[in-house]
Amino acid sequence: MENINNIVIIGGGACGPKTAARVRRLDPVAKITMIQDESLVSYAACGLPYFIAGVVKPRNRLIVRDASAFKKLSNVDVLINTRVDTIDRAGHKVNVTDLSEKRSYTLGYDKLVIATGAGAVVPKVPRIDLKGVHILKNVPDADEIIGLIEEVDNKTAVIVGAGLIGVEMAEALVARGFEVTIVEALDNVLAALLDSEISDLVAKHLKDKGVILKLGQKITAFEGEDGRVNGAVTDKETIEAKLAIVAIGVRPESKLAKEAGLEIGPRGDITVDDYLQTSDPDIYAGGDCVANLNIVTGQKVLSANGSTANKHGHIIAANITGGKEKFPGVVNSACVKVFDFNVGRVGITEKQAKEIGYKYATGMVAAPDLPDYYPGSNEMVLKIVVDAQNGRILGGQGVGPGDVIKRIDVLATAITMGMTVDMLANLDLCYAPPYNAALDGLHHLANLVRNKIAGRVEGIKPSEVKEKIDRKDDFVLLDVRSHLEAERTRIEAPQTALIPLPVLSTKMDKLPKEKEIVVFCRSGGRAYRAACTLKGAEYKDVKFMEGSLTCWCDDVIGQPIL
Repeated sequence: MENINNIVIIGGGACGPKTAARVRRLDPVAKITMIQDESLVSYAACGLPYFIAGVVKPRNRLIVRDASAFKKLSNVDVLINTRVDTIDRAGHKVNVTDLSEKRSYTLGYDKLVIATGAGAVVPKVPRIDLKGVHILKNVPDADEIIGLIEEVDNKTAVIVGAGLIGVEMAEALVARGFEVTIVEALDNVLAALLDSEISDLVAKHLKDKGVILKLGQKITAFEGEDGRVNGAVTDKETIEAKLAIVAIGVRPESKLAKEAGLEIGPRGDITVDDYLQTSDPDIYAGGDCVANLNIVTGQKVLSANGSTANKHGHIIAANITGGKEKFPGVVNSACVKVFDFNVGRVGITEKQAKEIGYKYATGMVAAPDLPDYYPGSNEMVLKIVVDAQNGRILGGQGVGPGDVIKRIDVLATAITMGMTVDMLANLDLCYAPPYNAALDGLHHLANLVRNKIAGRVEGIKPSEVKEKIDRKDDFVLLDVRSHLEAERTRIEAPQTALIPLPVLSTKMDKLPKEKEIVVFCRSGGRAYRAACTLKGAEYKDVKFMEGSLTCWCDDVIGQPIL
């Protein structure tokens, strides 16, 4: 093992502490110094919305290990409230300032680790400095937000940005009694993560929970009195707000690296190789300040994720103590709790597949996470994107009250291992009624896509059906549910016709063969079977609505499904 005496780590979020802890396990004699410009290290930043909501308490539950514990348990010197000003690569030292004592000095290193994370993107709009306008990055931010929540009487809040933090904070503030409005410049919530048909279901659920969505609007300013915010101004209206959370994204904190002359990527990330080594062989970088290889596309992507940062720290520690471990990349797994819905994605979306130029196929199903008869069964909507030429799985998404994330994790494994949709259709998943149905929703999804690729059936998205209705297209929208189901919930459109599936074979002669027929039911299964029946009877233009009413995001007569 190479004799490395002095290791300096810049950053105490996720990657830095993981690096420090594993270095000590691998090298019991190295001198390890971790530098953090805050008063806390190694805290659960992803838990902050739940701390604000009151789900996580007390506050110290967020602290994984403080500075004194690092010294006691791992013999790591942690310099809190200390800023690294510059990196002197030639001299193998860093110039730092103790922010508490206002004292500057230098520290030497043999190996340096940059784990500076990512900083919040803050829009340059007037009066963003008003009290009550906040970002959420660290524990003190959360403390201040909680203080403001307890101060204000008129509980109105605006969240700028409908990404992961935005939707998590919407739930947190609703739990604290606020009327919440989300302002999003794009036309969808979680737009960077989900295709529109999945995103629309999330948006519908947010609105059902009382969240007001202002999509396609840009924040232009904040208003206030006596130095406190009381309104958010968009390019279309002014919204009352006694509290505002700005969560429009993050970017890599790479200023130190750039000023030190290290190679910087096109996204502002610190360039690293497979070993997480920078352009300087004695400096490594990991966490949110670097880009990662996307295993699906082979391109570098930003993937701000605490899980990835911890993996980076594990690998960096091995490599600066004489190892030779590679980081293989990511499949962009992400999940979020949105009130009663579980939401997840992995790989690439259909939109991304189209932009890249894949010849692709998609499928969408609504399925229970457990057998319908078993107590606690909940519904979920799953979508998959596959390469239509070789069947390789490219991506997947899911939403609903059911156990969506289990399925996203299966797809993450499948994509990482290069599995095809044929392999997924026959994957030997566990089955017992308390845990799963005999055929998992992923099995149904894989079989659907295989049948679509083979030309056995043609699907259509609910949003496309809505567009056809709005255009007043001349087609038949065939409902194959029972009369009782149709009385409870139905789509109000002149194109609709009702023929229950059990009598379809004897009554299909009422349907015009020259017209397009779109079949739907509650969740898609009966519609699929009906479409096959009609095709077998030589109806030429037949489609079934994937996910059917479960995925229908527009108004219905009667009781909504999902």
